[in-house]
Amino acid sequence: MMEWILVAIGLAILLFAGDALVKGAVNLSLRLGVPALIVSLTIVAFGTSAPELLISVQSVLDGVPGLALGNVVGSNTANILLVLGIPALLATMHTSEHDTRSSFVQMLTATALFIGLCFFGVLTWISGLILLTGLALMLGWSFQQARKARNAEPAVEDLEGADPSMSKLWIGIWIVIGLIGLPVGAELLIRGATTIAQTFGLSESVIGLTLVAVGTSLPELATTVVAAIRRQADVALGNVIGSNMFNLLAIMGIATLFGPIPVDEQFLRVDLWVMAGASLLLVPFVLLKMNITRLWGVFLTLAYGVYVWSLL
Repeated sequence: MMEWILVAIGLAILLFAGDALVKGAVNLSLRLGVPALIVSLTIVAFGTSAPELLISVQSVLDGVPGLALGNVVGSNTANILLVLGIPALLATMHTSEHDTRSSFVQMLTATALFIGLCFFGVLTWISGLILLTGLALMLGWSFQQARKARNAEPAVEDLEGADPSMSKLWIGIWIVIGLIGLPVGAELLIRGATTIAQTFGLSESVIGLTLVAVGTSLPELATTVVAAIRRQADVALGNVIGSNMFNLLAIMGIATLFGPIPVDEQFLRVDLWVMAGASLLLVPFVLLKMNITRLWGVFLTLAYGVYVWSLL
């Protein structure tokens, strides 16, 4: 029971600390005169992925790299099947009204690159540099496209965590909370998850693919549910596509710099292809302009349930 409590406390600290770091970093950057567009493409994107990043890095340092790989692969699968499936059960997501083709193609490219690197059997610092190069190219392209678009510079109040009235003291407090809370939460979650895996005879990879992956996908799920209710399908779909790209390119890219990550045979035979298959399920909504109806929501949610059941 104590291990489950550790996981719950660790996850709660991670989510709170990640949000705190975003608030502090965003408002500090705006105070220093960094354009809102740059902040939205970099600090917010990295900040919201901070829990996954800390878990992956800490897993490598603690000698359980399977947890890091499982976290990223599992999160990407959950982001599509669960994070898009559950909101669609509440309300049809009108994705046909929005164009996310360019981002989707980038996500598929990042997925193919990541799977290709995994077939070398181990992800090394060289793999990390390749992934981070892909991240730099993606960010550069996104910045150029955003600058070309009309009203590319987002309003400060539209940025996640932005608060023009926040004092310097509170900016400092939020940053300190984030910097302290993230490693503490990651350590608690990994300690609890590893013990649970050993107790039930499960590998760290399976725990990463299920328990840790779903936990770290909760912020995306919450954002997507709200977006679906508000009929902001572009926010929902863009959130999932962007999160998946950052998971593969940024999180795994940085994690490999702290140590090699062996790729278990199970990943090569099943889990990587489940992630790829889930990514291709977005084709009807992105390329064929279909809406994510409640029927699709049932299918996506059930598909995720069957996948987790097969793992356990």
